[in-house]
Amino acid sequence: MSHEKARVLIVGMGGVGTMAAYALETGGKAAVTAVMRSNFDAVHKHGIDIDSIEHGHDIKGWRPTTGKSVSVIALSSRALSDADNSHAAVRKTVPNVAEEGLPPFDFILVTTKNIPDIPPTVADIIAPAVTPVGTVIVLSQNGINIEKPIVPRFPRNPIISGVSYIGATEKSHGKILHDDADAQRIGPFSNPQVPSPTAEEAARRYVSIYNPNGKLDVVFDNDVSRVRWRKLVYNASFNPIAAILRMDTPRMRMSQHIVDDLIRPVMIEVMKAAQACGVHDLPADLPERLIRDDPIDSAFKPSMCQDIEKGNLMEIENIVGEPLRAGESKGVSMPTLRTIYGLLKGLQLQTLEAKGKWEPRFEPGNPYQ
Repeated sequence: MSHEKARVLIVGMGGVGTMAAYALETGGKAAVTAVMRSNFDAVHKHGIDIDSIEHGHDIKGWRPTTGKSVSVIALSSRALSDADNSHAAVRKTVPNVAEEGLPPFDFILVTTKNIPDIPPTVADIIAPAVTPVGTVIVLSQNGINIEKPIVPRFPRNPIISGVSYIGATEKSHGKILHDDADAQRIGPFSNPQVPSPTAEEAARRYVSIYNPNGKLDVVFDNDVSRVRWRKLVYNASFNPIAAILRMDTPRMRMSQHIVDDLIRPVMIEVMKAAQACGVHDLPADLPERLIRDDPIDSAFKPSMCQDIEKGNLMEIENIVGEPLRAGESKGVSMPTLRTIYGLLKGLQLQTLEAKGKWEPRFEPGNPYQ
């Protein structure tokens, strides 16, 4: 199979997922099938326009292709035959490999928002496309412990961690701005029934098809825990505090007190939690470097802030809840992050109510009735 292109399913075709699809296909070693939801109709009609600092600034009407005569199929149309559906390179639904008679996917790359407290879960979404043993699951999502719900559902599949630092945004449906280099650290999560050499080989193979010419900063890194905790030092501080305050990161730094009273204390708490959880080699000056990391002329708002301003649910649990629980379980005092978590859950509840997903009523046993 070494001469064949790897079959890759991408679930989540926003900015990050689209640039992954483009890199995988233009690298020449992968054939991508992309699952789109809100942006499907626009891509069906016009393809994807990409302005990329690494791939070109004037990419027009691009679509992934399976090499079949049918490139884009509107799966919502009942007039389409099952045979046509099986050849779709862009779809609204996750393929059901068994029911559609499809060959197995070599990799399933998940780049969706990770909101495990709101169904359907990631495991539920990808299950129809997973072939036991044969399919490698790549979780390119933020936070820690994101693999925990996946391992018991797919105990014999290698599960890969993808930590991405890319700057890529879907400005509108099918319009992608890629303005910060594609940098990723790829390594295997632990899955008890998958031998470590098998998982490591799967991660290295994924790197080889994503970055076959070495032009991108996409590399293998076996220390998954360190990489994820390091990113959390920024994500668990700037991200939620920006969402609570509806404020961009330069203005938070200009205020000074937001950094002194909130950002830095959260970063220090996360560093202590990481150390208690066995990650001992994060640089002592990491918080000070990350505080000054964003360009001061950018008016940059992290993803949680963007989500709440759009009325979307936020990735609270894996970015804030999990490091908080992990640290406190080891005896680490994390009062600032505990307060931030409580505020975020209140904001999330407001969004759930606005979407009709939470009914404001007293549940049995509520002591505050």
